[in-house]
Amino acid sequence: MIEQFLKLGIEVPIFAFSHCRDVVVAVSKAGGMGVYGAGLHSDAQIEIDLAWIEQQLAGKPYGVDVLMPGKYAGVDEGGQSAAAQKAAIPPTYDKYLDELMSRYEVPAVEGWDEHVSDEILGGQRYTAKQVDGILRLAFSFNPKLLVSALGTPSVEVIEEAHRRGMLVGALAGKVAHALKHKAAGVDLVIAQSYEAGGHTGDIGGMVLTPQIVDAIAPIPVLAAGGIGTGRQMAAALALGAKGVWCGSIWLATVESECSPLVRQKLVDASSDDTVKTRCFTGKPARYLKSTWIDEWHGRDAPPMLATPLQSIATGRYVERIDRAAMLPNARPDAGAGLLATKPAGQIIGMIDQVSTCRNVVLRMMVECADALADLETQFNTD
Repeated sequence: MIEQFLKLGIEVPIFAFSHCRDVVVAVSKAGGMGVYGAGLHSDAQIEIDLAWIEQQLAGKPYGVDVLMPGKYAGVDEGGQSAAAQKAAIPPTYDKYLDELMSRYEVPAVEGWDEHVSDEILGGQRYTAKQVDGILRLAFSFNPKLLVSALGTPSVEVIEEAHRRGMLVGALAGKVAHALKHKAAGVDLVIAQSYEAGGHTGDIGGMVLTPQIVDAIAPIPVLAAGGIGTGRQMAAALALGAKGVWCGSIWLATVESECSPLVRQKLVDASSDDTVKTRCFTGKPARYLKSTWIDEWHGRDAPPMLATPLQSIATGRYVERIDRAAMLPNARPDAGAGLLATKPAGQIIGMIDQVSTCRNVVLRMMVECADALADLETQFNTD
């Protein structure tokens, strides 16, 4: 099992990435490891969430995930000031988005346009200055794992994590990324393939996982991208991975942060209903198809901006859509319901019902054991 390789003290080799603290706790309690995506939260919210997670888990392990991209607007100075970032966005963007809200009759739900602190301008934290706040908080708590979802962690960050008893991981969409992570001194690499939701690469899992396993041996590899069943988990183990990293499968659980409307859209969707787009973050990321994405790829939309400017230009409007989609009268075929979406991988085509995180973990483990037993029977020549 995974603890033999990573000494993380978990019972099953299932890692659950989620921005929702409830999912993190539920998966860790079920024997896996919940990994809290901190990149969408303010310092104040992160501190509240990590304290709550540790109280709920009472010593069970969990992880923290951050964004450390090597390329973004203002990278040479660790991130532009909030004033400079706002000044870099032409006024035509607000005009376009205001017209979009009006055309789709998205109500101005209370609080959608409230000022947010500069640390999370646009609702995403990409710059080195923004990540420093997350790291400070992570190092003041007791996660067992620190993961970079974008970019290679610095040697200084890795050494500090190790000094505090944490292991460090990083996601890789190609072998070159994995080799860079290895050179920096990470403890594990997550091979994130084309099928994955959110920021992802262009290589399928059946190719990417064994390539990275071979390239960075003996460093353990977790397989990620389109994984949400036990059969897929068995396949990942056969490819040399020591466990699986799952994200989208938790979106349709009762614990997730999704609104009922978005949760149902995910359940109803097929694997064809995702698309990679730069219209949310400025970097290619896979999302559930929606009218919002169609509009941004239409001829009347302004050019998409670099990271993090695209998020800053659109973030408060995405918040408006999300809040409106949670209203009791929201419908998936009108208004905010048409525009609402979520980062989601191709595994959504295999989700046909709302479940609990615990049931997902248990089902995956039973299916994996059955698949491995079936393979042993097939190749038993006695």
